[in-house]
Amino acid sequence: MDKDGNDWALARESLYGTTAEPTYGGITSFMRRKYTQDFDGVDVVVTGVPLDTATTNRPGARFGPRGIRAASSMVAWERPYGMEFDPFDKLAVVDCGDCFFDFGRPEAVPDAIEAHAWNIINQGPGLLSLGGDHFIAYPLIRAHTKRYGKPLTLLHFDAHSDTWADEHDRIDHGTMFFWAAKNGYVDPATSVQIGLRTTNPDTLGFNVLDSPWVHANGIDATIAAARERLGDNPVYLTFDIDCLDPSCAPGTGTPVCGGLTSHQALSILRGLVGINVVGMDIVEVAPAYDVGEITALAASELAMEMLYLYACRPSSQTGSGE
Repeated sequence: MDKDGNDWALARESLYGTTAEPTYGGITSFMRRKYTQDFDGVDVVVTGVPLDTATTNRPGARFGPRGIRAASSMVAWERPYGMEFDPFDKLAVVDCGDCFFDFGRPEAVPDAIEAHAWNIINQGPGLLSLGGDHFIAYPLIRAHTKRYGKPLTLLHFDAHSDTWADEHDRIDHGTMFFWAAKNGYVDPATSVQIGLRTTNPDTLGFNVLDSPWVHANGIDATIAAARERLGDNPVYLTFDIDCLDPSCAPGTGTPVCGGLTSHQALSILRGLVGINVVGMDIVEVAPAYDVGEITALAASELAMEMLYLYACRPSSQTGSGE
């Protein structure tokens, strides 16, 4: 809110630019962007997907979208440090609220998420989704393949491979990339998984830069190796917050020691400027286990790096706010 009492999440006229305002008041839309379901002239839509019934350990990620939005409001008064430009000067970004699904009909939830995503991207904007557990990436990717063709290239930050097979064809937040690869939605040969540190002998052909490799070889080598594989392919970027070490992100359902620091993760994303990002999500923030909102804050900063990547992608046609 400004000195005249305007809540910019509702009263903002231009969809561009960053407004300095008290960070403790007003509606908690993502980064205090306009809250609307009118996508005319919009470059990127932010939406929440508050699902956590596909978890294998602690639930609570259904509150992730709300937690990320609240944390983002603390840093919404200025562009993130070190960016060459404010993403909101180039991208018209709005928050459309959360995907609705009937929790009492779990079998219908994947189709509801896919339809929600398709309704947005079919109108033109890109999509940044806030989870929710990591299963949501599966219907989100299916929606993106309708627009961009399949298979997509996956850029996946995580402590877990999420490629475990299940003989009963069930899909949860640990098997969805097994099925995404098997069903041809993503191409393992061009995809990169960063930060893994749980054992799964079958990589399915995914290129893995695990957490020990990143620590041993450094940020620059990680960026170079990822760029080599990603090339100019259309990239779906998915970030499980448990990619970060629990010291940086305790508020998640399946924490694993030995992960990336927030500095490493943010620097790797910043170093990948120029890749062809077509869709993005950040998932598995569970505020009930957080400490001082540091997990949600990390997620909001990572989401901003994703928007920066989207603004810098070679196929970008945005820029009417310059």
